[in-house]
Amino acid sequence: MLLSEVVDASLAVRATSSRKTKINTFAELLRQAAPEELAQVVAWLSGELSQGRIGTGWRTLTTMASTPAATATLTVEQVDAVFTELAEVGGSGSTAKRKALLAGLFGAATAAEHDFLVRLLTGEMRQGALTAIVAEAVAVAFEVPSDAVRRAHMLSGRLPVTALAAQSGGVAALREFRLEVGRPIQPMLASPGATLDETMAEFGGEVSVEQKMDGARIQVHRDGDTVRVFTRTLREITGSVPELVDLVRGLDCTSVVLDGETLALTDAGRPRPFQETMSRFGAATAQELLLHPYFFDCLHLDGVDLLDAPLRDRRAALAKVAPGLSIPALVTPDPEAAAEYFDGALAAGHEGIMIKSLDAPYAAGRRGRAWQKIKPTHTLDLIVLGAEWGYGRRTGYLSNLHLGARDPEGGEPIMVGKTFKGLTDALLQWQTAEFPRHERARDGNTVYLWPELVVEIAIDGVQTSPRYPGGVALRFARVVRYRPDKEPADADTIDTIRHLLPQSPSPQSIHS
Repeated sequence: MLLSEVVDASLAVRATSSRKTKINTFAELLRQAAPEELAQVVAWLSGELSQGRIGTGWRTLTTMASTPAATATLTVEQVDAVFTELAEVGGSGSTAKRKALLAGLFGAATAAEHDFLVRLLTGEMRQGALTAIVAEAVAVAFEVPSDAVRRAHMLSGRLPVTALAAQSGGVAALREFRLEVGRPIQPMLASPGATLDETMAEFGGEVSVEQKMDGARIQVHRDGDTVRVFTRTLREITGSVPELVDLVRGLDCTSVVLDGETLALTDAGRPRPFQETMSRFGAATAQELLLHPYFFDCLHLDGVDLLDAPLRDRRAALAKVAPGLSIPALVTPDPEAAAEYFDGALAAGHEGIMIKSLDAPYAAGRRGRAWQKIKPTHTLDLIVLGAEWGYGRRTGYLSNLHLGARDPEGGEPIMVGKTFKGLTDALLQWQTAEFPRHERARDGNTVYLWPELVVEIAIDGVQTSPRYPGGVALRFARVVRYRPDKEPADADTIDTIRHLLPQSPSPQSIHS
């Protein structure tokens, strides 16, 4: 397969907002890929490299000036071979070797291929195709159920591997995937709940009520004496959190996979600010600030996978293996006890509570109603679409934020409001320095950004509005904090926001 065929499909997908067209375009391309090409094509369409990081930076790539080739001759196999060589380059003279390899690659590329390669190597694909779109294309291309692809992807953690299985063995091969201890899976996510009473009633009281901690999500895998720790984005941080490794290594089990939060505490035992916890995640080695784990789920224990078991069974396994490291929870409480627990969580310095259905399995990588978060005020994780230059004392600073919700169909984020409230002087300075690095375009008063930054926004509610394309607008939105631990794919969807409308009008009654 020629690289130009991949480039053409990518350009076609960037040019359309239709989810169906995106999926069908990629599906047709995947059907044409040979088995030895498929993994690379799937990775590239998802904006990734099979080799991971290969030591090529933006500065190096932007200096790779060359005359575009008149004819497309590069093949997928040739390009992947160069990427593999780049990944293996090291030691003395490595900079010159990388430049020589890149010069040869770009010298053989057409103008369109050159642009594609730069975007791929710098993580700037931005073709409106989330990994979910490529996963759907795999299902269409090889005529397998999309649910089977999603589950295999969740368990394998690698969409290219999932695609190869679908191509070679169909649904039977996809069903062979199992949870593998040591390989992270996408975390289950929660949706904002309405009120405590409404959420309790929704599940008929068959719930676990837990503290909603202001910490950082972790997933911990142990196989024998080997312990690995991952963030919510599946980035490994084992080397920088030895205290967590030691605690899990000391549990009475042979193998386990735990899901939970970790946070730093003051000497009085109260949670430190979120930013202090996150500072450990960016460290290459251990720091003085100790982290404490609070696990709330057990996905595997001593050879038994528990993903499909109801939460009541997973909590029993958690209580057995890590009773001293578990988040305190009330199981099937009455409304009065749940309300008292809510007040106690707030008094202890936590964000609120989580209410979880005891009957629900672990829906990895998905945000649903089985887990709901209840806070004193609603908060949403939204995508920053742009910012307007301030005036008055904010002159010279990027201030008023344009906020977008995630489109569950894989399209561009959907704008739902603006706000400049809650921005401290430090945040204004940070935004003004950081936003140009994500700049997509600008006009006289606004810098528009690529959808890459996630911000947590507190609101007093939502209302219908013809002003924004989603038909809803935020009420009294204010910035709580930025979320460097979250990707745009983790942001709340437009459907989640519509669900917060008073009396929950149907989506059909709202402009979309």
